[in-house]
Amino acid sequence: MPQTDRLPGTPEFRIALPQDGAEARGYLLAPLGGNGTNKFLLREGSLVTAQEWPGIGPYARRIRAELRADGGLVDAPAGPGTPPDAPARWRVTRDIECNSPSAAAALVYGYDASGPESWRTAEGHPLSDYQSTGWRPPHKAWLVRGSNVSGHNLVRQLWLVEGFVSLSGAHLPPLEESDPTKSALRRIVEEGYEGAASYHQKQGLVDELHAFLRQMRVGDTVATYEDDRLYLGRITGDAVQTTSPGGLSNLRRSVNWRPDGHPYEELPGELRQKLSVQRDVVDLTGVLDALDGLTGRAADTDGPESTTTPERPAPKELTLPGIDDALAEQLLVHDRAWLEELRELLLDEKQLVFYGPPGTGKTYLAMRLAEYFGGGPEQVKIVQFHPSYAYEDFFEGFRPVADPETREVAFRLTAGPLRELADLASREGNRHVPHFLIIDEINRANLAKVFGELYFLLEYRDRSVRLTYSGDDFPLPPNLFVLGTMNTADRSIALVDAAMRRRFAFVELSPRIEPTAGLLARWLAREGRDPEPARLLDTLNSRIDEADFAIGPSYLMKPGVYREGGLERTWRTKILPLLEEYHYGEGIDVAARYGLDALRERPA
Repeated sequence: MPQTDRLPGTPEFRIALPQDGAEARGYLLAPLGGNGTNKFLLREGSLVTAQEWPGIGPYARRIRAELRADGGLVDAPAGPGTPPDAPARWRVTRDIECNSPSAAAALVYGYDASGPESWRTAEGHPLSDYQSTGWRPPHKAWLVRGSNVSGHNLVRQLWLVEGFVSLSGAHLPPLEESDPTKSALRRIVEEGYEGAASYHQKQGLVDELHAFLRQMRVGDTVATYEDDRLYLGRITGDAVQTTSPGGLSNLRRSVNWRPDGHPYEELPGELRQKLSVQRDVVDLTGVLDALDGLTGRAADTDGPESTTTPERPAPKELTLPGIDDALAEQLLVHDRAWLEELRELLLDEKQLVFYGPPGTGKTYLAMRLAEYFGGGPEQVKIVQFHPSYAYEDFFEGFRPVADPETREVAFRLTAGPLRELADLASREGNRHVPHFLIIDEINRANLAKVFGELYFLLEYRDRSVRLTYSGDDFPLPPNLFVLGTMNTADRSIALVDAAMRRRFAFVELSPRIEPTAGLLARWLAREGRDPEPARLLDTLNSRIDEADFAIGPSYLMKPGVYREGGLERTWRTKILPLLEEYHYGEGIDVAARYGLDALRERPA
């Protein structure tokens, strides 16, 4: 294979096999394969795995067999220091032309894999950066910032007046390609901005140029923000490179701007979240419906000149179902106004904590309300905090994961329960459906450590933050609610910091106040049982001086309590041990003071 067939401007790519550092190498070829992508040359001397896994397809299996038969793949001798349990490898004896990068990756791995992501440069950049742009939705939306470009407000001075949108590109040389790949843009930025920008700035500029030059298309919606107003338009021209005073607007696309802006305070919450992303070019396609709702146009409108306004379905608004008699009866809450207040708190605050002594039904109430308001258990996720719980467990982090095909273990970025639920809640079609995260024992963990930068989002739901691991700009969806429970009887965790107090509404559940007071009596009446346990519990709690150590009714709302000897057994093994802890070191005879016989003989 002559070197002239190599795709110009592309580097050598590598795949590092696990365990022993074996490596395969190759490069893209100019000719196209049968699937429309560039062919790939696997270099002589590359090492590939000898084992085939269940995930290998028939094409890769056949090619490997043919190469083994004709000597294209031979056993590779173990090198010095190779562990005795190292996997068997084959060596490539000649250059092998593969139909695509993915076909070459399958040959190397022994199972089907994505070539554009598997093959990497020496710097770690994926092969996909060197390929032409693939499919994209026919209509996308973009935010381009221009109100502060080197201290100049281009939105007011140029964009809205002359009808275009732009990027600076002050240090870019003339672009020879009209549709440069991301790898070409990376090389251009590295050369043009050497000494003029930091590594992180250059990385961001590559992403912005790639979006502006390659991903934006004529007909896309474009938005910009200036003086607390959002302006919308449609892109009407391809990207052009020109000169401008100070190099402030060297890359331009013509735009048909709508004349009237939209005040920030009137924008939908999901759109305000996107506006908080701190980048100069932001993909707004995920909120395209909200943008079209501002103008009354459907997403498939022919263009800015269209004068027709197609009928749009009314957007479904986020709300919580009203409280009905069936729910109040199920929860044995005789005052529906109390439940209505919880509903209003959730709508206003999004986060709520039930706190009180053990046995007051905090977790049960949180689960029942979440399922009722969310419409079922599918919209509810439950986690329990503990002292070793961390951000990586709660949101996302790198965890060891075994590959199902190779059985190799590697660290991969893995979503935690909050990220999973947030992604589910923000899916198209789900944004009007309430989703609930229940955090049991919320004060048993180091909250600042668990929430990390997400602490900010609990207070500012219309903002987004840059995530620690993935680098994504992440908002908390407005339809994600958080219900926490907090045990106040444990002295080591009874207090929470002011930051948490500010971010959550707190609702007390105590045997001394409604609706918990009298709950056991109502339950016993509904079940047709003797009311004595309720009287005994009231007498017991009247003798406990501190409200945080009162005993909740749920201890006595279980079937086992009402079998023969069950009440005495529950009192001896569940309730008295709690009071032993309460009076620890005080020398009080707990059984004589709080035992059933004592309560029956000398009621308070």
